[in-house]
Amino acid sequence: MLPPSFSNTLDQRMSSDHPTLETITLGGGCFWCTEAVFELVRGVISVESGYCNGHVEQPSYEQVCSGRTGHAEVVRLRFDPQQIGLRQLLEIFFATHDPTSLNRQGADVGTQYRSGIYFHDAAQEAMARAVLAEVQQAYGGRVVTEIEAERNYSAAEAYHQHYYARNPEQGYCAFVVGPKVDKFLSTFAQYRRD
Repeated sequence: MLPPSFSNTLDQRMSSDHPTLETITLGGGCFWCTEAVFELVRGVISVESGYCNGHVEQPSYEQVCSGRTGHAEVVRLRFDPQQIGLRQLLEIFFATHDPTSLNRQGADVGTQYRSGIYFHDAAQEAMARAVLAEVQQAYGGRVVTEIEAERNYSAAEAYHQHYYARNPEQGYCAFVVGPKVDKFLSTFAQYRRD
């Protein structure tokens, strides 16, 4: 069950309730996996699956899966930096996908599954580059995560939103998404939503 604060649309009320919210966009392979992890993180107010950094306006899932639009499957996080910092979100991000795998995560293959951090301002870019440098050192320089400004973002279709929460028994969810969620829960218990 999703926390009541999650929604696909952020209305004026949410903006006034949380005036200090920040947004970061992350691509860690299939967005169902990345979304499922970050929906459990304390301080993350909303998670929206979508597509970014391609050259087609408002692409469909089928177009993105063709590999011809240039988009990455991503999640756009709105978070409260008073509850969790960008550094902690990036640590979770790097620990719950394989940042050394170029254009794939497991059996999901294609440029849409690339690892990426898509920043929204210069401070986020600086933090992303600092954390990436540390991760590069830990992985012996094998990390392929790209860091770029988010551009040409669009939300994914409604059936992709909160997919794991709605379909935990579906085969892909049980065998691919579930282990990533379990890794988050065992490794980052201190950041788990109450």
